[in-house]
Amino acid sequence: MAEQHYESMSPVEKAKHAAERTAFDVAISGALKYVGKKRGEGMIKIVDLMQKILGDVWPDRAYEALRNVFRDPDSKWMKYTNKFFDEVDPRLIKSALLNLGYEAAFRGYRRTRDLSDKYNCSIPWNVLIDPTSACNLHCTGCWAAEYGHQMSLTYEQLDDVITQGEDLGIHSWLYTGGEPTVRKNDLFKLCAEHPHSNFQCFTNGTLIDDEFCENILKVGNFFPNISIEGFEEANDARRGAGDFNKVLAAMDCLKAHKCLFGLSICYTKANYKTVTSDEFLDLVIEKGAKYIWYFHYMPVGNDASTDLLLDPDEREYMYHRVREIRGFDGGKPIMAIDFQNDGEFVSGCVAGGREYCHINPNGDVEPCVFIHYSSANIKDEKLIDCFKQPIFMKYREGQPFNDNMLQPCPMLENPQLLREIVKETGAKSTDMQSPESADDLCSKCDEYAAKWADRAAKLWKESQEEKAAREAMPVSDAGKVRVRPRA
Repeated sequence: MAEQHYESMSPVEKAKHAAERTAFDVAISGALKYVGKKRGEGMIKIVDLMQKILGDVWPDRAYEALRNVFRDPDSKWMKYTNKFFDEVDPRLIKSALLNLGYEAAFRGYRRTRDLSDKYNCSIPWNVLIDPTSACNLHCTGCWAAEYGHQMSLTYEQLDDVITQGEDLGIHSWLYTGGEPTVRKNDLFKLCAEHPHSNFQCFTNGTLIDDEFCENILKVGNFFPNISIEGFEEANDARRGAGDFNKVLAAMDCLKAHKCLFGLSICYTKANYKTVTSDEFLDLVIEKGAKYIWYFHYMPVGNDASTDLLLDPDEREYMYHRVREIRGFDGGKPIMAIDFQNDGEFVSGCVAGGREYCHINPNGDVEPCVFIHYSSANIKDEKLIDCFKQPIFMKYREGQPFNDNMLQPCPMLENPQLLREIVKETGAKSTDMQSPESADDLCSKCDEYAAKWADRAAKLWKESQEEKAAREAMPVSDAGKVRVRPRA
């Protein structure tokens, strides 16, 4: 094992952390009790606490926009809040606020930034990790399918890397795969062993039952994100006959147990309108989903098709539609995040350890779940040393990869850059079944990138004009600028 090249938390730092967590625990508990009596006023108290914790991470107008939402009992997001508190176990809400809010997004983020500056490397505050490549499905376009179905990290390896990560300030972990819930006993054991971290998983949902939901309530710090591709015909065409009904049954089970869960949706040319339609959203909201991760289809793997890539009109539709869905009014009462089109809110690409990275089931530490190249493995090196590998350092040097944050990815929108990064760093393909060269991968994106560039320039210009209009408004008017209707 490589020497540990960073300073672990001292006993004084650990004591300070424990005292701070206790203080926030008390503050959050008080705010949640108030929410139980007067929802709007209680939520404003939580916003006040958020501003105290996060400070200038968000501008003052963002906090004021949230307060305005909760001052209006008939607002879309106040109704969402009422439904959220009615349908989710309060223990899970408190855990999310403490672990995902305080530990990961506040204290953990601050520590990872401090250590990143100190050691001149990118240390993420959030890590995606594959416990196994095993899966009971084989879905078109799944990044995990490229690893095969024969690899797994041991419980001891998972526990060790999470322990190392927590010492670095990483308290947000997303299990991917394969199908991570085939290791459900180990996953829940890890949740119990690391009660100050937040754990999510991307899952097909087919193994979720009453016992699974009872374990979620028992550990308190585990939240599933269920994959679905649309209604029955479209979903089962990609995931197999009968999958749609199994997914709906899993949602019913989670809702009955008052578990907090969301959805993970890969949008393609074939399904992008369906998975953002009012009918589909009404269904999943009724089933209890509280948020959606939308992922743009990526042509990863030698056999990946480019036919599912969106054209500029289709991607622009997604750009406007997701903003409409989650707007202050209109749309639907569900939080929607578009991993690709929301680059403007996180200053472009967040991979390579800048905000997150990916550890595959062989232990290779990769910049991104879609970028399967690496020269570091947790079986051979400490986690901090994996973050210092050449491809991560090249990401750190090059980010943002484009001044237009609607062209964030060094593969999809800037394929010439990934070619250069892999060549210059000597990173190797981590695809265990059919290694794919960066040239082959990026050649599938060249045409897409060229076509998207002009549209991205137009949208970016409009977005910056809207941002300037918001910033010119008094803070008290926060939230009044609306996104233009989609074409």
